[in-house]
Amino acid sequence: MLVDAHCHLGDGAFDGDREAVRVRARAAGVGHVVVIGDRVSTSRDALVLARSTTGLSATAGIHPHQATDWSPASRTDLIALLETPEAVAVGETGLDYHYDHAPRDRQIESFEGQLALAAEVRKPVVVHAREADADVARLLRAWRTRVPAVILHSFSSGPELFAAGMETGAYFSFSGMITFKSWGHPEYLTGCPADRLLVETDAPYLAPVPHRGSRNEPAFVRETALALARARGVTLEALVPTLFANATRVFGARVTPSP
Repeated sequence: MLVDAHCHLGDGAFDGDREAVRVRARAAGVGHVVVIGDRVSTSRDALVLARSTTGLSATAGIHPHQATDWSPASRTDLIALLETPEAVAVGETGLDYHYDHAPRDRQIESFEGQLALAAEVRKPVVVHAREADADVARLLRAWRTRVPAVILHSFSSGPELFAAGMETGAYFSFSGMITFKSWGHPEYLTGCPADRLLVETDAPYLAPVPHRGSRNEPAFVRETALALARARGVTLEALVPTLFANATRVFGARVTPSP
């Protein structure tokens, strides 16, 4: 089965048809979805979904856009959420110097705090990186021996961060961006070791071709997996077991098929 390694299924874009979205995902061969939290409130929502629905797990963290939310109180809240079995990773955290919705020093403080949290609770960390390659690479190297695993989500950064991810054993999660005509990094798709590949939607964002321009949803991760398989010169059927094994390794036994 396919695993959507990063989906904002709790987003309001799915409020009208969330169950239908899940049914379409199953029909497309997507057996598990990792529902992303990007602040304390959405992390709680993600865990509620994961508890109430089979085939879902959740993350808990604070996105760099909300880095000013990071505090001793939010850290305590996240620890409580991450101690539940449905929570499989810390994040989405990281650095975003494109939008700079939060001051960069606060982003770094929040990111390092959540790397420390991942080391403490022994769960992987989901990393967002945009136009912040040098600082993200530096922090990955600094924490490489302390966090259980790093997932570089919707990876499209430059060669500096790709090299750091390769060096530190990070997982590279590719989104629908790899189906776009503008995708300019075929070497990432072929150069990443097979045992560190993941696929994701980042839904409701980044719908792959041929759905580009519409709301993204977990069923569409199949298109991303197909593009990845073609780039690597293998069939989708040959790649899917590898992707599933990788998702199980990084997220744990919670990643099981939905009935």
